[in-house]
Amino acid sequence: MQTPAISIVVPAFNEEEGIGRGLDRMIEMKLHERFEVIYVDDGSTDNTYSIIRQYPVQCLRHNINKGYGAALKTGIRRAKGEKVVILDSDGQHDPKYIETLISMLDEHDMVIGERTADSFQVKNRRGGKRLIRMVGEHLVEQPLPDFNSGFRGFDRKLISEMLHIMPNGFSFSTTSTLAFLKEGYTIGTFPIVVEERIGRNSNVKYFKDGSKTMLLLLRIIMLFNPLKIFFPASAMIFIIGMAWGILGYTITLRFPNSAMLLVIMGMFIFFFGLLADQIALLNRTKRN
Repeated sequence: MQTPAISIVVPAFNEEEGIGRGLDRMIEMKLHERFEVIYVDDGSTDNTYSIIRQYPVQCLRHNINKGYGAALKTGIRRAKGEKVVILDSDGQHDPKYIETLISMLDEHDMVIGERTADSFQVKNRRGGKRLIRMVGEHLVEQPLPDFNSGFRGFDRKLISEMLHIMPNGFSFSTTSTLAFLKEGYTIGTFPIVVEERIGRNSNVKYFKDGSKTMLLLLRIIMLFNPLKIFFPASAMIFIIGMAWGILGYTITLRFPNSAMLLVIMGMFIFFFGLLADQIALLNRTKRN
């Protein structure tokens, strides 16, 4: 059997109301005849799996809900195409953009469909997204594209080498964007219009998942550049210790013990940061 050039991976969880629209468009455009189309049911408790089975596409299934990222990992590992395209199953992403994305993958390692200003977005997530964007741009030291857009494609070999650092949750898109930028790969973008999702509300709620968002920020920093945390902290503590020590010596002619502790603590934090940086580099080492 001839190896497909393109694999399309679509994760799904409890999307019985909206999944049919995307599937109908796939079949209408005959994408299943030209490409490998893989749907991954992430332990749905409704009729999502049975609906997918009615269409001429591959359908993989998790016995339990493992998360958006875990579903993508399953699909990517089973994909045979040289390039992989991912999109959401909730009706937000129109498959008509797939052809454009595929054509751009010839010149870019990753291609992201950037949502236009008039695309649907949940308002209460904007603050969290803005914060993540600020942190991400600080880490990679360049402007970020639409870092958490779920409509994107990559070279399968490259993304497969990074799956071990990709999270199982909703932050797969964010982490993959930063990983490709940090490793110096090329990222292309093109505009897409995103519709309001069909069916249930999204699982991602920034008020409810605010702690998860902050943990995500810390995880991203520690994964890609831990010295961004350790060095400023060590420098601040060291300077405070030295200032307190000089002041104490000026007044009492002795260097206070508390100042010594702060100086030593600052030095220790710096060396811990160097160690964390080396560990992060080892964790990002490519794996086949």
